[in-house]
This record gives sequence, C-alpha cells and structure tokens, in this order.
Amino acid sequence: MNNRLSLLLKDKDLRNKILVITLIFAVFRILAAIPIPGVNIQALNALFSNNQLFGLLNIFSGGSLSNLSIIMLGLGPYITATIIMQLLTMIFPSFKAMYYEEGSAGRAKFNRYSKYLTIPLAALQGFGFLKLLTQQGVLPHISLFSTVVSVFTIIAGAMVLVWLGDIVSEQKMGNGVSLLIFAGIVAGLPGGIFHALSAYTSGDLMPYISFIVLAAIVITAVVIVNEAERRLTVSYAKQIRGNKIYGGVSSYLPIRVNQAGVIPIIFAISVLLFPQFFGQMVSAFSLHWGTAITAWVANFTNNQLWYGIAYFLLVFVFTYFYTAVTFDPGEISKNLQRSGGFLPGIRPGDPTTSYLSKIVSRVTLFGALFLGTIAILPIITQAITGLKALTIGGTALLIVVAVALDTAKQIDSQLTLREYERS
Repeated sequence: MNNRLSLLLKDKDLRNKILVITLIFAVFRILAAIPIPGVNIQALNALFSNNQLFGLLNIFSGGSLSNLSIIMLGLGPYITATIIMQLLTMIFPSFKAMYYEEGSAGRAKFNRYSKYLTIPLAALQGFGFLKLLTQQGVLPHISLFSTVVSVFTIIAGAMVLVWLGDIVSEQKMGNGVSLLIFAGIVAGLPGGIFHALSAYTSGDLMPYISFIVLAAIVITAVVIVNEAERRLTVSYAKQIRGNKIYGGVSSYLPIRVNQAGVIPIIFAISVLLFPQFFGQMVSAFSLHWGTAITAWVANFTNNQLWYGIAYFLLVFVFTYFYTAVTFDPGEISKNLQRSGGFLPGIRPGDPTTSYLSKIVSRVTLFGALFLGTIAILPIITQAITGLKALTIGGTALLIVVAVALDTAKQIDSQLTLREYERS
C-alpha cells in the first residue's frame, strides 16, 4: 500500500492528473456557494426540511440546490438526458447501433446528443423550480425578463458542470459526473455531523449508538452488494487454423447483483418530482388547478408510509427495467456464438438466451430489493433512532462507496501499467 502511494506521488503524470481534478473540485464548490439574488434563507430551509424529495435531488446536485446557487440543478438534467437516450436504444434501432455497435465514435456521438438534450431539460426543470420557489416565498415575484435570465443562468450552470465532468473523465481516474456528485456529498458531511451533534441531549446515547451500529451495517452491505456478482463459466471450442490450435479455454461471464447502479433511484426521484413540477407549470395557466396538484403532492410526500411504499416500488420496478436496457441476453448469446463460446450444458442460440434471462431475473431480484431498501433507508433510520437529525442517506452512501471503489480500481490499473512499463 505504501509503495503504491509513493509511486502515485512520485509519478509526474499522475500528480498532474490529481492536481487537475482537485482544481475542478475547487471550482465546483465555489460555483455551488454563489447563490442567486433575493433568496429568503428561512423559507428555503423550511422548504427543504418539509420535503424529502428535494433532499434527494440535492444529493445529485452536489449540495448546490440547498444553496440555490447558480448551478442549483447540478448534473440532474444531464443524468436525465443520458437515461432518456439509453431508453431510446430500446425503441430505435439506429440509436442501439450507435451505442453498441459503432465503437468509440458511436459512443461519442451518443454523448453529444445527450448534451444537446440536457439544454431543454435544464430549461424545463429550472422554470418549474423557480415557479415553486416563488410560490413558497423563497424567491420574490420577478418579471418575465428576469425569469428568462434566471433560466438561461441555470442552463449555463448545468452545461458548465457537464464540461467540468468531461475534464475530470479525461484524466482517466474515474467518471467525471460521478466524482462531482461524490465531491458534493463528501463536502456536506461536516455540516451533517455538526447538525446531528447539535441535537444531542445529555444522557440520551442510545439513538446515537443505534445510528453508529446501523451505519456500519449499511456501509458493509453496500460494499458487499456493489461488488457481488454471479459468474457463469464460458467455454470456447477449439479451432484449427493452419498449424495452430486456438480456443479450448474457459473464462467467465460476470452478472452483477447491482447491475443498474443508482440509476433506478434517479428514475424514481424523477417520477416522484414530476407531479410537483407539473403543478407549477399548470399554475402558470390555472392557479386553482396548480395549487390543488401542489397541495396533493405535498400531502403525499409528508405521509411517510405511502411515500415510502411508492418510492420502494418505483425503485424495484425501475431496477428490472434498467437492467433490461443495459443487459441484453439475446445480444450476449449472439456474441458468444460468434466467438465460438458456449455455456457448459446449454445449447447455443435461444436456449442460452433463455438461460441468461432466467439467471439475470433471479440475480436482479435481490439487487432490486436491496436498492429499494437503500432508497427508503432515511425513513427506516428515523423510525429506529427517533431523531430526524440522524438519518443515513442510503443513496448518498451507495454513490460514495461505488465511486470510491471505481476510482480506486482505475488508479490501481494506472499504477500497475506504470510498474509494468518500468520493469
């Protein structure tokens, strides 16, 4: 460990990459601290304390939303655009070919279309959120011109974050979007710890002990499930080409338990937030109906039981849905057949497709239950500890652990490559 750390610090190229990423994080945190003018801080804090959905959305904005900064939407519009583009691969064969068959050039074009789609999504989300903040008294009533300027500022902030994420990704030490979200979550830890300690009452240690034990269990479970996978043995038939024999070896096909990552949670948040934003859009044309929709949504989100059930079910369904998008048993079966590979005891073609579908369905069941539990973990934590100040953000933990593990693997691969080049 010490040897690899010293190599990381001695290598000039790796040091420069770490420096660039650190500077990007600093710029990100500076932008997150610049608020838009005219914010009523007390009304803003009340809005976030009474609405769990905004707390979840704040996670993906890296804490920018709670400050109402110029990058308040964070990377949410870009993530939503990416999800929509991936869904289009199931509908349009041209998008599927672009993403899966055209290689790096196709992926680059796919990402470019995702960035184009980010702009209108940021405009819609920004306008709806500004309307909500004005209605809640967080922002003063502003003119149409000021609203347009604010929306363009929000769009610019979202696109700047996408650009910063691309710069981080180019360093090849982790995914840029994930690392920016990771930085926002970690930056909010000191404030969360201080808030929890400020609620301490003398002699009342049991809730805090329960919190620490539960946090340790959750972190361990997140690490185990995030790394867990079902390995299917793949054998390759021998092929004779000239005087040489190829194949005849075995490998394995990994099927991860958490194949979908945090995408189902993002899906569920988007669905739960849509009625609120829709109500704000309707209120621009009909104040009566807009107010009625907003009131219904507020009552629903404040009901812990029904909110928790709906959130869990949405995450569960979207886990299966997104796994079907990213893992195509039919395509994998075809690729195995083309390369001369087969699953022992399973005939190539349709039988292999059916077998893979059955295995993925069973593995995804556990992953879906796990993600659903992680999503409603704050509600469970409050029920066990009895304190609102002590909540374990399961989604935040999942992101932090997943990003940390992925970044550590990429850094380790770069160190291994440099050790190999020096040997």
